[in-house]
Amino acid sequence: MARYHIETYGCTSNRGESRQIERSLRDGGHHPVESPEEADVAILNTCTVVEKTERNMLTRAKELDEETPGDLVVTGCMAIAQGEAFDEAGVDAEVLHWDEVPEHIRNGECPTHTPDTEPVIDGVVGILPIARGCMSDCSYCITKEATGKIDSPSVEENLRKARALVHAGAREIRITGQDTGVYGWDEGERKLHVLLDRICTEIDGDFRVRVGMANPKGVHGIREELASVFAEHDQLYNFLHAPVQSGSNDVLGDMRRQHTVEEYLDVVETFDEYLDEWTLATDFIVGFPTETDADYQQTLDLLEQTRPEKINITRFSKRPGTDAAAMKGHGGQIKKNRSSEMTDLKMSVVGEVYESMVGAEREVLVVEDGTDDSMVGYDQTHRKVAIPGVQSAGVELGDFVTCRITGHNTVYALAELV
Repeated sequence: MARYHIETYGCTSNRGESRQIERSLRDGGHHPVESPEEADVAILNTCTVVEKTERNMLTRAKELDEETPGDLVVTGCMAIAQGEAFDEAGVDAEVLHWDEVPEHIRNGECPTHTPDTEPVIDGVVGILPIARGCMSDCSYCITKEATGKIDSPSVEENLRKARALVHAGAREIRITGQDTGVYGWDEGERKLHVLLDRICTEIDGDFRVRVGMANPKGVHGIREELASVFAEHDQLYNFLHAPVQSGSNDVLGDMRRQHTVEEYLDVVETFDEYLDEWTLATDFIVGFPTETDADYQQTLDLLEQTRPEKINITRFSKRPGTDAAAMKGHGGQIKKNRSSEMTDLKMSVVGEVYESMVGAEREVLVVEDGTDDSMVGYDQTHRKVAIPGVQSAGVELGDFVTCRITGHNTVYALAELV
């Protein structure tokens, strides 16, 4: 769990993005602090409206780089438009699109829920934590100390909570947990597919369900059953977040990740078999202490082979008290170079996906306000779609709309109403 300090500059849109970043971080068990000196990570949400502003952003980034004992993340307009300026100014920061920030800060660790975590509604999105804890013992993860082993409420209890969210107005249910794939393991049987099937068959209403992070090892043993449920029910987004972390079995062993590359590939191939179109999301940690050049190349090769459509890339950082913190690691420049190269490949892969959508019609569930008159939603594969001009057209949050994809901005599509 990280302590974070966030500073936001610029327009209302930037402030809204910072609120969403904070919401995701707090949902993952991270805590805000007042000063960068107290923080494990500082976040600078930037503006780039005029040249003077740009100079101010670079000055503040340098100050935060010096003031923060941990990492610095730069996001916002200047990060997107002129991200290279921070590197040229000698600022040691991870430059990210705003919606990549929470996953980066999580550092490959599981999201952490407190024991009393209950479902909540954020607009038309319902958050449903189905269990707490995990079955892993990753060598780099401090979350384990806070969560312990998997503790799974019954299917009946989670079904009741899901029904209550829908009845309270949720149009999208986001199922969360440290590792949703091992839900039920403590009761002797993995039950994620059972819970999803019952949510889809026993709850009335027009809604969608997105399944949160599920480690490959947990999914592997139920991959056929899980993929079958996805194929059967339109309420389920065809989306799976299975963080592989490395393309090298040697590194996975040192990370104590439990799964192998081959098991990860089994999961991907099974979902390919059952679903005509789906989104694979995954995570990679680059610069793990034992990652050699050859190991890193295997990770690049795995990304190229499986071509996930949502990719979170994290430079390894040591967490106090973990076994990996005691390992002799790589210098910052090696980690930075590997992260930069992998990010370039990521943007190429993801950009191709959204480019392939141009001209197609998609049904989109609108769940967020965008900038100006736009709104944001997700198609059946949980690909992000921004639709300009729809608020004045009378579209409301929670509406299903038919759109034609007109373009993209690499990590999301642009569309117009049909």
